[in-house]
Amino acid sequence: MKRFGLAAVAALALAAVTPASAQQVLKVGSTPTGIPFTFLDTKTNTIQGIMVDLVTEVGKDAGFNVQIEPMQFSALIPSLTSSKIDIIAAAMFITAPRKEVVDFSDPIYTYGEGLVVPKSDTKAYATQEDLKGETVGAQVGTAFVDALKKSGLFADVKAYDTIPDILRDVNTGRLKAGYADYPILAYNLKQGGFPEVRLVDGYKPVTVGSVGIGVRKGETALLGKINASLAKLKANGTIDKILDKWGLKAQG
Repeated sequence: MKRFGLAAVAALALAAVTPASAQQVLKVGSTPTGIPFTFLDTKTNTIQGIMVDLVTEVGKDAGFNVQIEPMQFSALIPSLTSSKIDIIAAAMFITAPRKEVVDFSDPIYTYGEGLVVPKSDTKAYATQEDLKGETVGAQVGTAFVDALKKSGLFADVKAYDTIPDILRDVNTGRLKAGYADYPILAYNLKQGGFPEVRLVDGYKPVTVGSVGIGVRKGETALLGKINASLAKLKANGTIDKILDKWGLKAQG
């Protein structure tokens, strides 16, 4: 009886310091250069942005904690499929090729590519055909770079690791034009770090898509929780508040 009593006391002591239902921690892949969707905040050395705020709120509602893992955009899907991360929360379009290897949530935000050129170039570019035969740039791994290459319009489509890399080459005049996520380009330029770059207002995007949260194929229970939480956060105005915080307009 004495030994049983000691064991019982030990068990009670352990229960006192261990939550009865410790929340699951899921690793979330996000990029350091996709502001305002995801970016590295150098003051806190953490990844911040729309998708980080959103996946954190989803986790609170769905009952899991998130651990943000910074990585390049092109590493997101390989990291997910190899189980290095559990969720993708970044400015990633839901596309048919990606849906073959990733299960996506319901759409969160919809937009197309933006066009940037040197500020000294005042031509009114409306379509990709207006830059036929030129060398342009886009980010590796994005839907934009593939679409530009397949168009056959350009002398060369240079693939860059990050959007700031594209902006730097346009800023210095090394690149005729660059294509990337419109909201990310607009946010970067508002910060004033690329004074010699112009976002072309009259340009009509060709590749329009919606951003979603990604999980591994077959993770139906997790995806169901994420979609249920997204619907709730949309209905109670949380998603619109997050978008407004980062300077984006709410969508219907």
